[in-house]
Amino acid sequence: MEQKETVYYTTSEEVVQSLKEHPALFHRYQSMEERWRQRFLDYCTRKKTLPVTYDPFFKRLFHPDLHPGRLSRLLSSLLGQTVKVKRILPSEETLLDGGALLIMDILVELEDGSLANVEIQKVPYFFPGERMSCYSSDLVLRQYSRVKGEKGSLFKYSDMKKVYTIVIFETSTAEFHREGLGYIHMGKTIFDTGLQLELLQEYCLIALDVFRKIPYPKDRSEQTGWLSLLAVEDVAAAELLERDFPWLSEIYRDMAEYIRKPEEVLNMFSEALRILDHNTVQYMIEEQQKELEEQQKKLVQKDVALERQAAELQQLREEVARLQKQLAANELPAHTPDTGGLT
Repeated sequence: MEQKETVYYTTSEEVVQSLKEHPALFHRYQSMEERWRQRFLDYCTRKKTLPVTYDPFFKRLFHPDLHPGRLSRLLSSLLGQTVKVKRILPSEETLLDGGALLIMDILVELEDGSLANVEIQKVPYFFPGERMSCYSSDLVLRQYSRVKGEKGSLFKYSDMKKVYTIVIFETSTAEFHREGLGYIHMGKTIFDTGLQLELLQEYCLIALDVFRKIPYPKDRSEQTGWLSLLAVEDVAAAELLERDFPWLSEIYRDMAEYIRKPEEVLNMFSEALRILDHNTVQYMIEEQQKELEEQQKKLVQKDVALERQAAELQQLREEVARLQKQLAANELPAHTPDTGGLT
């Protein structure tokens, strides 16, 4: 079958005119905010790549069923060890309550039974450490429930495998910007005595905004190539990347192919906006809650200060009363001894 040649638009006007031929698509385009309409036009006119760090685009380009091995290579480069993605697990089966706070982009099972949660955070949530602890605990409980259910009475804790929490921060919090810190952070629990125990939970945190600010490593490692793919959206810069990392060409070709599928691209943009709006609202809620807690803390501190001032004022009143009493006693007429009329 002859493959249809990809049609590239040279101007935004051409894109808009093409959309007008399909009223439903044009209506969806018009419903987007101006900056997103422009982002869509920049993609169609080959000024920008697809915004890979948004959930729908990332899943489309890295889904193991669509692109076998691609996500495995990415995770291997981040974790520094060879891993193979076996399948994507349904994220809605989280064992935690309040799932709206825990937005898992991709939850995968690796070939050895390990689990990995891969999340790209567009919004710099508060309490990143506490949040990731919840992610990781959810993975441990999920694996425990599954393995124990499969093995029954034969279950042993040695059947449990590692769980990896991988978070890519599009915009990272202040902790990631201290002088001397890198852009990728590997972590696990260690003991101050040197005690060696194989605990299950490990973490890989990437500050993509820090990566963008520093000179790229000169070793042209695969890890650098993957992070560059996530960090660069300008087509001219992407073409330069392909020279250093030729294997990226396949991914960029996949991105370009969607120009022939404007309906799919608009659907992905719409879904990306829906998720972004949800995350932004959640961030605003957390921000308001944090501000409320700080105000309540200040009020408590103010109440304590007022109570202390009241106690000090009462002490001053008591001291004044004591001094006034003493002064009154000193001002009494002096006692004259009886001399019996003798002078």
